[in-house]
Amino acid sequence: MLNTSRGISFVLALAIALLVVAFLSLLDEASFILILVAGGLAFSSAYLLITITLEFLVFREIGNIYTMLEKIQKKDLSEISDKKSKSSISPLRKINAVINSYAVARQKEIDALQKNAEFRREFIADISHELKTPIFATQGYIHTLLDGAMDDKQVRMKFLKRAAKSLDSLDNLVQDLLTLNQMESGVIKFVFEDFDLKEVIEEVMEELEHKASKRKVQIDFKYEADKNYITHADRQKIYRVCQNLIFNAVKYNHDKGEVIIGLKAHKNHIQVDIKDDGQGIPPEDLKRIFERFYRVEKSRNKKEGGTGLGLAIVKHILEGHKSKISVSSTVGKGSIFSFSLPLVKESNPENP
Repeated sequence: MLNTSRGISFVLALAIALLVVAFLSLLDEASFILILVAGGLAFSSAYLLITITLEFLVFREIGNIYTMLEKIQKKDLSEISDKKSKSSISPLRKINAVINSYAVARQKEIDALQKNAEFRREFIADISHELKTPIFATQGYIHTLLDGAMDDKQVRMKFLKRAAKSLDSLDNLVQDLLTLNQMESGVIKFVFEDFDLKEVIEEVMEELEHKASKRKVQIDFKYEADKNYITHADRQKIYRVCQNLIFNAVKYNHDKGEVIIGLKAHKNHIQVDIKDDGQGIPPEDLKRIFERFYRVEKSRNKKEGGTGLGLAIVKHILEGHKSKISVSSTVGKGSIFSFSLPLVKESNPENP
């Protein structure tokens, strides 16, 4: 009986009522009916007030604490809310809020650990797959030569060139991994300088001209000739950003497609848009294309080559410039990759 709020309330209310009756019975003017009515009122009011106090300020909060502790013990923290509790006069509610905050922190920690564990599994699987391909290819060519094909000069040169190409792919993969790791750890420092962004894009276009012509992909560069495109950034790394994005626009475009590079100078920044009319990227893949080794079409990407780290490196380079890479895409119509850099305003020699 004393384990419930009503039982405790009944005992305490009865004790209060008996004290009131005993006190009134000492008065000569108090009649029996007055003592009886006073005792009843004292019992009823005390019982009601004590019940409400115990139920809402004590037992309910203790029940919530027990529920919270059971969830923590069972490691079932998925339904715990991190909403701040309203202020209350009950100290138990404050204890409950502290336990709830602890449980929410534990849940976030568990979620982060699970996410990191999943990321590690995916990363190990991806890196194993990426390393396996060039290693196995090189092994096949070398073992074929050792098994007797060395005497044939044509076969020897052909296989050695293929083995060298596979090793070059392996070297590119390792270099990209090192670059990405150094960027994430902050080892690589950015060397900022003023340079013409238009000239950088033109250099990248000239470098990729042969690759684009092989697939008859037209690259158009649109900008206003009378505008200033001087920016303050790391020229070498921005060159790599443009190189990667334009290369992808050519590689994942269809034959005889078109790549449009737009350069616009705004008041305080320069906007770069790289648009292709290729197959586009499905909506479910848009959020993940900047992850390491994530490929929209793995079979096609392997055929086309690449390390699968280019967009991840682009993202980190632009984050180092306090900028972001954005992408919009429509399946069957193409994609647009955009980023911006600060604009360095030209000084007026007449009014320095």
